[in-house]
Amino acid sequence: MRTNRSHPARALAAVIALAAGAATVSCGNEQPAGPRAGDGGQAAGAAARARQVAEAWDGSRAAEVWRAGHYPLEETVRLPADAFHDEADKEAYGTRTFALRGELPEPGRKEGTVEWASGGSLTLPLTGAREAYAALDRADGPAPLTVTGAKLGEMTLATSRGPATVPAWLFTLEGYDTPLRTAALSPSELPKPPIGPARDTPADELGPLLGLAGVAGDGRSVTVVAGHGDCDDGPAVHVLETADSVVLSASVVGTDDGPCTARLQAEDVTVKLDRPLGDRLLLDAFTGRPVSSEGRNR
Repeated sequence: MRTNRSHPARALAAVIALAAGAATVSCGNEQPAGPRAGDGGQAAGAAARARQVAEAWDGSRAAEVWRAGHYPLEETVRLPADAFHDEADKEAYGTRTFALRGELPEPGRKEGTVEWASGGSLTLPLTGAREAYAALDRADGPAPLTVTGAKLGEMTLATSRGPATVPAWLFTLEGYDTPLRTAALSPSELPKPPIGPARDTPADELGPLLGLAGVAGDGRSVTVVAGHGDCDDGPAVHVLETADSVVLSASVVGTDDGPCTARLQAEDVTVKLDRPLGDRLLLDAFTGRPVSSEGRNR
C-alpha cells in the first residue's frame, strides 16, 4: 500500500536532493515483496550499508537500552470513533487547529506507568493536560476542533516491546460522542547509536526515512513514511532482516534529470517481513538510528 502525504520542502529536500533512484521493496533473503517489487535490485553500496548498521546494533549496549525503554510504534493520538463529521473537522485535525473552551485538569500525580501485555512495567514522568493540549494545538485557523474538557484515562499502544497500556488524556471534542485520546507519557530517550549516518553511499542509492506510520497487528509488516520528489516514480524501500534487527533502506525510483521543483512529497510504504517484527529493532540504514513514529527519526 502506498499513501500520498504532502510535505513542504524542508528537512528532506536535503533528504539527499531526492535526485535518484532504482530500488525495490525486498526482504533479507532477497525475495521481492511489497509495493515496489519488480523495479530492480538494491544497489551494492546501500546493501552493504544495511549490513553494517545491523552488525553495529546487534548485541550492542544501545540495543539493550532500546529494549528496556518505552518506544511507541504507532501514533500516540487516537481519534474519536466517529471522526470526522465533515471535511472542515478533518482539515482542522490535519493542520492541528484546536480551540479550548473550558478548564483542563491538573494530573494530581507526577508519574505514570507503562504496563506491557507480555509482563513488565516502566514508570515515567506524566505529561500534564495543558502540555498534551499544547502539543495538539499547533496552528491558528478557521473552523477549529473545540476541546471542552479532559480527564485522565488509558489507551493501548503498539511499542517496541509489544502491546502496552499507558496513561492517556481523554479530550472531549464538541459534537463528538467519544474522546480524542493522547498518550500522557513521552517516549524514553533514544539511545546513542553505535554507528553514525551514512557518508559514502551515493544519494541516488540511499536516503533517510521520514518516520514510522505503524506496525501491523500480527507484526508481519511495517508501514514507513518515505520521501521523493515531483520528477520520479515514487519511493522504494528494501529490508534486511536479522535475528535482532530489521534494517530499512529508502531510495527513489525512475528519476528525471531535467528541471524539477524542490517540493518534497511523502508516501506511506508498507513493507512485508519474513517473520513478525517482535522485539527486533527497526532501523534506518541511512541514519543508523531506530525508525520512530511522530517524526522522531533523528
